[in-house]
Amino acid sequence: MSLPPPGRATRAWRTRLAIAASVALLVVLPLVPGVVTSGSLLAFARLPVESIIVLLVLALLPSGSPLLNSAAPTRGPRGVWAWVRIVLATAFGLFVCLAIVLAGIDAGYEAALGVHFVPLDWPQLGDAYGVVAASIGAAPAATVAVAIVVVVTAVSAGLAWAALRVDASLRRHAGRGRAALAAATAAWIAIAAVAPPLGLADPPAAAASTGALGSAVSRTVSALHTRDLVARAIAEDPFADADEGRLLTALRGKHVVFAFIESYGRVALEDEDISVGVDDVLRRGQAALAARGYSARSAWLTSPTYGGASWLAHATLQTGMWIDSQTVYSEVVRSGRLTLSAAFAAAGWRTVSDVPSNTQDWSVGRDFYRFDTMLDATNVGYRGPSFGYARIPDQYTWKHFADGELADSPRPVMAEIDLVSSHTPWAPLPELVPWSGIGDGSVYDGQPERSRPASAVWEDPETVQRFYGLSIEYALGSLFSFLENVDDPDLVVVALGDHQPAAIVSGEDAARDVPITIIAEDPAVFAAIAGWEWEPGLRPGVASPTWRMDAFRDRFFTAFGEDR
Repeated sequence: MSLPPPGRATRAWRTRLAIAASVALLVVLPLVPGVVTSGSLLAFARLPVESIIVLLVLALLPSGSPLLNSAAPTRGPRGVWAWVRIVLATAFGLFVCLAIVLAGIDAGYEAALGVHFVPLDWPQLGDAYGVVAASIGAAPAATVAVAIVVVVTAVSAGLAWAALRVDASLRRHAGRGRAALAAATAAWIAIAAVAPPLGLADPPAAAASTGALGSAVSRTVSALHTRDLVARAIAEDPFADADEGRLLTALRGKHVVFAFIESYGRVALEDEDISVGVDDVLRRGQAALAARGYSARSAWLTSPTYGGASWLAHATLQTGMWIDSQTVYSEVVRSGRLTLSAAFAAAGWRTVSDVPSNTQDWSVGRDFYRFDTMLDATNVGYRGPSFGYARIPDQYTWKHFADGELADSPRPVMAEIDLVSSHTPWAPLPELVPWSGIGDGSVYDGQPERSRPASAVWEDPETVQRFYGLSIEYALGSLFSFLENVDDPDLVVVALGDHQPAAIVSGEDAARDVPITIIAEDPAVFAAIAGWEWEPGLRPGVASPTWRMDAFRDRFFTAFGEDR
């Protein structure tokens, strides 16, 4: 038994409901970029110009076959205009959706890295996804990615449908429809006109989606201009014509290791809730190293990045250039700019990079940095459990380097080691184990289960901060474990942070300073840098010198070069 068709009253009610929903979509969704950017729901109390424009354009088109609930034929000129409306409505939906996506990504960049997103830097999104996958798991991360795609598609389709539905209604009620559209247009123009004289910084006449896309375009144009400036800066290298073999003569015969400690920033030494444990590790480490004949000098470097994008800091230190975006980085690594590692290679050192987070070939390391040996997660023999994003514990990284690269090396070694146990999400954390028992890493079995998972840690900001501090304590403890077990009077270690941790730990508007420490046994190393006036010990103080990170390379060459 079939149900009777809905009555006229029911159909009218459904039509009114559809129109109301369509208007709501057209008013609310184009305002979302403004809400994301401002962080205030008050941005929804505005009138979006994008919806007014698309309705005006649709209204100007010749009448065609009705697009919704119609059995009319679509062939001929009338059908063509119907398809033109579909294309325009779809373009409108994609425009607003793209603006929402760009605003969301930009807000994420500001929160995590303290910078705006430049569309030219889109390859970084893959790294961001990797961090999310490490934090919540591969399956949940994939689910989130699929959900985002579904939502984006639904938003685009919903906006297109809403524009066509409202347009069809305006055409059915031509008189009232034109009057309503004209009134909305006049209201927007009037509000926009009086806003500047009244000093309204955020007027009810909104162009949030257009503004979001306009800002992205502006940043892209600026980035393209930056490329020209970078090219000139590369050419102005004061060491471009230097004899590379004479730049490092004061270090001949020494193993020189540059160790980047992930997220090791000023907050680790100055935030009272974090620094207590870190200071204790530094105090015990300094006593142990002093007993073995080591000395240390420390200072601050200002990093070009914040909260992430560590490779920008690595490249800045290596090249002596301020590399604060992917655009600049891409230009520099395609150039012949002299790096620290290339200078060491030219002077006879065997150069090594160790990046435990890498799982794929890194052509930049070979072609630009000129590393002879490149270690990563695939070739260091690790057989232990994974610790999330920081799969391989720092102490294992140090042990493998000491045994496989440093011991019995026929030539002095220069290495850059990127320590990742203190990489966000700072959980689960490994524990220090006896140096002699590290083996293939199976000694770490069971440790991830004894730590808290990242998903639990990130439920509470205070817990995130505590685990950040614990990760720095572990990273420093691993460094001291290496130094205490490698007896080499010709070893020089430059240990430094790459950037401050994200705002959830370091706070809003935090400085971008990171500690840097040179550790060695040979007094001649410190005699060469006496003019730097760095602080004795492993911990820089409030009055310790603060350099921009791009100043380090040139001062290093000057201090240890033949003409110093």
